[in-house]
Amino acid sequence: MSKKPPQSRSTLPREGRRRVQIEGVTPQVDVGRFPVKRVVGDDLEVEADVFADGHDQVAAVLLLREHGRRKWEEAPMELLENDRWRGSLPLDGLGRFEYTVLAWADPFRTWLRDFERWVSAGKGEEVVVELQVGAGLSREAAQRARTLPVSRGGDEGAAERLEGWGERLQEWADDPKVRKTPELLEGPDGPLNGELRSLIHRFPDRRFATRYDPLLPLVVDRERARFSAWYEFFPRSTSPEPGRHGTFKDAQGMLPYVAGMGFDVVYLPPIHPVGRTNRKGRNNRRTCEPGEPGSPWAIGAKEGGHTAVHPELGTLKDFRSFRKAAEKEGLEVALDVAFQCSPDHPWVADHPDWFRHLPDGSIRFAENPPKKYEDIYPIDFETDDWENLWQELKGVFSFWIDQGVKIFRVDNPHTKSLPFWEWVIGELKASDPDVIFLSEAFTRPKMMYRLAKLGFTQSYTYFAWRNSKSGLTDYMEELAHTPVREYFRPNFWPNTPDILTEVLQSGKRPAFVTRFVLAATLSSSYGIYGPPFELLEHQPRQPGSEEYLDSEKYQLRRWDLDREDSLSDLISRVNRIRRTYSALERNETIRFHWVDNDRLMAYSKGAGEEDRILVVVNLDPDHVQSGWTHLDLGSLGLEAGAPFEVEDLLAGGRYFWEGSRNYVELNPHVSPAHIFRVIPRRRTEADFEYF
Repeated sequence: MSKKPPQSRSTLPREGRRRVQIEGVTPQVDVGRFPVKRVVGDDLEVEADVFADGHDQVAAVLLLREHGRRKWEEAPMELLENDRWRGSLPLDGLGRFEYTVLAWADPFRTWLRDFERWVSAGKGEEVVVELQVGAGLSREAAQRARTLPVSRGGDEGAAERLEGWGERLQEWADDPKVRKTPELLEGPDGPLNGELRSLIHRFPDRRFATRYDPLLPLVVDRERARFSAWYEFFPRSTSPEPGRHGTFKDAQGMLPYVAGMGFDVVYLPPIHPVGRTNRKGRNNRRTCEPGEPGSPWAIGAKEGGHTAVHPELGTLKDFRSFRKAAEKEGLEVALDVAFQCSPDHPWVADHPDWFRHLPDGSIRFAENPPKKYEDIYPIDFETDDWENLWQELKGVFSFWIDQGVKIFRVDNPHTKSLPFWEWVIGELKASDPDVIFLSEAFTRPKMMYRLAKLGFTQSYTYFAWRNSKSGLTDYMEELAHTPVREYFRPNFWPNTPDILTEVLQSGKRPAFVTRFVLAATLSSSYGIYGPPFELLEHQPRQPGSEEYLDSEKYQLRRWDLDREDSLSDLISRVNRIRRTYSALERNETIRFHWVDNDRLMAYSKGAGEEDRILVVVNLDPDHVQSGWTHLDLGSLGLEAGAPFEVEDLLAGGRYFWEGSRNYVELNPHVSPAHIFRVIPRRRTEADFEYF
């Protein structure tokens, strides 16, 4: 009978004494393939399932370090329930980080638990044995305290105290009185006091600790990545003289107006030379009349390409002056980056292989059948010269970063190579973590989310087309209360130069107000394309189109910013509210409250007990709507049945409410929304008289 061959040692684990299991670590994105996103000042809060075989006590810590560094920062994790643990660390620096969970079966915690039980049970024989075990554990901890380098917590003084505890534990083990009366150890000088517990927890035995793999990536951005208000305008439409192309110097005149409304990002469409070949005319006509400026997204001419400035706007020096003037007003400049070329772009002549060619040798125009964009060539990311192409495109970003620009709105990134975006954003943020990228990708949800995972800081959304109560609620629940929130930061825009939605085409002022309040309070980041938005511009180019009639994309426009019907005052009030109440700086605290009228929508955000905002919006731009709220009082920091006040920060007025059921009525022609500050209060005798 043949013997069974011995098992090969190559099949054994590298270390079979790691008994702790770590599962279900959150947050993480696609098993650590992509980074979780946070901003400076956040706490990184991590949970994990941590358990081991047998009955030994387990300990766990959260580990965090900057990418590329060796030294870990750590914080203890606490047991919540059912083997679920939680720990957190503050994030006080920008850049790329990695985190994980380390856990081990802890002999000292196990000894302490069992020792306390034996002492409480009065089992003298077992107590003596445990004292001897504890003495050995103390001496082992003393050795770790002595041999660890100071940078990792080594402490000669602690080592001496632990040695002292080892001696005392052994002395108690040898004392006959303890054997007979173990309760003597429960005194203030006994081994169960706080000092031994504290000392030995500082120097645990981690020889067989389990570390969760893979290491999980984290990106920490600056605050503006999470909280921002954007205003887009065309510099070429800022000239005070009719028919003259505006300049950067003219555009500086817009900055106090934009800053006065409370925006913090001023976003400019492409500022580069516009191609002349196949230039589009007014309202996207195929033919261009003399003097018509063409679409700024048809980038490139004999004057240069993506790193050149349109000569009618001014010079690069003029742009830098514009940026500095914006900064003095408290504004950051965001530039549009559109990786596409006019037929006149220098790249077309210098690198024809960067574009796709038709059988007749001509370069294929941008197409979205049945539409064709004859003034634009798309870039071919499958070119054999892709490495040089990538470097050139990266150089465009680097050039403008060198001019002081730290925010970029990227046009149609979903039509470009996804590996390119992951590479270029990673490269740029590694050298300058202040940079912010907004993805303008109105496309399929999975593509939008993938772009965010690859590195885009913020993202356009479907908000413009979400008009119903259920549609808005479901969408915000997805963005704020599912794992999407770990990597996708929404930026809500009610309009853009390309998007004039049906609800705005009605031209009704309440519709514009409602859409603005929703954008600015549902999402911590939002933007508008102005002045068309605040001036209620609503005429489509043709029925069924979302293009503006006489769009600035194809012609110069003049805007009367002092019009009496402008929404600028309302916009200013809402932005002041946003800056005053930190509840509106985040999305994850949003809670929706039921109202017994589907034309009324109620939701709240909170940041601590004293900073809670409740918004009620009438979604009907034509009629007065009323109903009864059913508030989730807990999410508002209120006790059941307790009275409270709500102060309308938008329209003025204070109201006394009580409980979850309260009456609301909104006339869209007066104010289609309430933005309430919730004020918990105790009822006084005067209140009883009032009621």
